[in-house]
Amino acid sequence: MNTAGSTPTYSSIARWQTTAVDDAERPREPSIPVAADTETRWLSPGVAGIGTASLLADIGHEVPTALLPSLVTSTLRAPAAALGAIEGLADGLAGVARLAGGALADDPTLRRRVAVGGYTATAVLSAGIGAATTVWQVGLLRTGAWVARGLRVPARNALLADVVPAHAYGRAYGFERAMDNVGAIFGPLLALGLVALVGLRWAIGLSVIPGLLAAAAIVYAIRHTRRVTHQARTPIRLRVRPVLTGRLGRLFVAVAAFEVGNVAATLLILRATDLLSPHHGATTATILALGLYTGYNLAAATVSVPAGRLSDRFGTVGPVRIFAAGVACFTLAYGFLAATEPTLPLIAAAFALAGVGIGAVETAEHAAVAAFVPAGLRGSAFGLLAAVQAGGNLAASAVAGILWTAISPSAAFGYLTAWTLLALAALATTRHR
Repeated sequence: MNTAGSTPTYSSIARWQTTAVDDAERPREPSIPVAADTETRWLSPGVAGIGTASLLADIGHEVPTALLPSLVTSTLRAPAAALGAIEGLADGLAGVARLAGGALADDPTLRRRVAVGGYTATAVLSAGIGAATTVWQVGLLRTGAWVARGLRVPARNALLADVVPAHAYGRAYGFERAMDNVGAIFGPLLALGLVALVGLRWAIGLSVIPGLLAAAAIVYAIRHTRRVTHQARTPIRLRVRPVLTGRLGRLFVAVAAFEVGNVAATLLILRATDLLSPHHGATTATILALGLYTGYNLAAATVSVPAGRLSDRFGTVGPVRIFAAGVACFTLAYGFLAATEPTLPLIAAAFALAGVGIGAVETAEHAAVAAFVPAGLRGSAFGLLAAVQAGGNLAASAVAGILWTAISPSAAFGYLTAWTLLALAALATTRHR
């Protein structure tokens, strides 16, 4: 963190980013593995660097995310509505930023700069929340951090396709998703430890360390990517129609249907808490629900690489089959949670199935984009995928919350189950075309 009077200027930050990326683009021996010995060599330095960046970045932004409610409501004495407004605005603009980031990421040179800049800005802005003294400052910093995060997502995903051969897309994206889920486990634990040691504000401020290490990991990955050769510049614009033409377009129908039923994990936690409270008490039920959520993340992290390996083994139909398996897991999980009085083992099974499902689905979605679109359209394709994911999750959570309140939790999860069944039906239709 900077002391008073030593705050870096925008130009100095820009010069540092430009130097870092330009150094990363200097020619060196590429580390992309060849077809031989693929089982041991697909995890190249570039793949390892991007996976490490996902791990460290997730740890970095999970710390302020976990502590934000306490900062806003307890320290700054703002109402819960203020927290909801901040998160809603940040999430909404992050979705728009993902579309813009997709347009930028179509250019191989720009995607490198956007990736480094996005990771750096997310780290600095998120950590800056710890120094905020008013709610509007928290909102500005949180929104800025989430916009930077949204911009970098398509760039990172397109960059990963640059550093791995096509026959290993599944394993590479599975590895990146696994590292991201591991970060989601350790981030809140680190937040608890830091609060106990240095207090809430310093805990948020220190989250800049893993965030900046994530930016360094991206630079490391870029240094192990083939140098971009000279090419004609194309206008920066999101190319939707070319992306949705052909196989990926048909698959996106199923993806959109699934994402509209892919509810936020917080509603899973709430459902478990409500079901367990009558028999275990509110405190114990909350602890059990958080433990189940940890198991959900562990399941997602554990299954991601094996799911990617299976996707690679099945060839071009691999991503579709793995996606279908993941959606089927969600169908069962939502069905269990829609039951009136499921037992603890049944609730645990639902969380495990949802964890396996999200690990398989996210791996398959990213592998499908990398495999089904030309390299020059990957930025736009990953931007569109990220926007569909964000918009679908928002719609799923909003509608499920309304049904939960107006009718019942069972009605909410029945609604979500219907969308997963529609996604499976769309996949069956796609398979016969």
